[in-house]
Amino acid sequence: MTLRKNHMATDIATGKTTAKKTAASRFGKDTYIKWYREMLLMRRFEEKCGHLYIQQKFGGFCHLYIGQEAILSGMMEAIRPTDKVITAYRDHAHPLVMGSDPKKVMAELYGKSTGLSKGKGGSMHMFDKDRNLFGGHGIVGAQIPMGAGIAFADKYNGNDNVTLTFFGDGAARQGALFETFNMAMTWKLPVIFIIENNQYAMGTSIERTSNVTDLSQLGASFLMPSETVDGMRPEAVCEAIERAADRGRKGEGPTLLDIKTYRYKGHSMSDPQKYRTKEEVAEYQSQDPIEHVLRVIRENNWMTEAEIEEVETDVKTLVDDSVKFAEESPLPAADELYKDVYMQDDYPYVKD
Repeated sequence: MTLRKNHMATDIATGKTTAKKTAASRFGKDTYIKWYREMLLMRRFEEKCGHLYIQQKFGGFCHLYIGQEAILSGMMEAIRPTDKVITAYRDHAHPLVMGSDPKKVMAELYGKSTGLSKGKGGSMHMFDKDRNLFGGHGIVGAQIPMGAGIAFADKYNGNDNVTLTFFGDGAARQGALFETFNMAMTWKLPVIFIIENNQYAMGTSIERTSNVTDLSQLGASFLMPSETVDGMRPEAVCEAIERAADRGRKGEGPTLLDIKTYRYKGHSMSDPQKYRTKEEVAEYQSQDPIEHVLRVIRENNWMTEAEIEEVETDVKTLVDDSVKFAEESPLPAADELYKDVYMQDDYPYVKD
């Protein structure tokens, strides 16, 4: 356990030094304010989800993203609107940062007809075709070969888009990962494999599940370019994804990014978190990405305290409005059960 914590602290310390020297001049006022606003939306939305789940406003499983927000904010600064994203079931924050209406995200959690997937997906299956979000997927690791397949389609069609394929450190044990890595490198697919490495596969640490604890090494036998990235800093994430995307767009193939992060909450809302100490969680919370961005904003006098408070108020209102919208939206009609199953409306093998 000590090795894991010290390794993470070293990565983050290195990231902090780099950020202090170059980040403010590299990204600037508008980017940091944007990061603050969107990370705060992700955080407050997920906190509200946790409260609503406890109140039994919606059922199923609920996996919160709290603590990992810097990954998605950094990603959005590095990619194009035409790039694709596919992820696992910790997926509420992805549509929020990609521009989906928070009301529709909340309605999907409630299983309402106004949700992103008409209430048919729920917490673990957020899709937004218009924003090239190819969904959260409940089968562990299923999105890894699917992401490579989406990238293959882009390569086949001759465009220069990339696909960002997110998965956790637990999914990195799936055999499909190695088959996919082999094909992706052989065909030089424009895919970025991103391990959202929050240190635990459900409740089991990396040290207990893998002989290889440096997950950036998983691509070595395929000669896949790989990096370890400080996932608590959006600057580091952005720069790593930019490098990976540039390789993909040039036809140089995939990249593996082991992005070190930490979830402050349990694997899901039913997780008692007995596998880690409160002191460990507090250690990572002291490196919180939102507080880091706020610190940069304050050091550069880019926002007044009144303006920072105004963002907090705006975000709270947005989240509250999303809950109200979800509460007041209707459930799907019974005949929705038979819709969106086949692309062809008059599919001949479906009897009335």
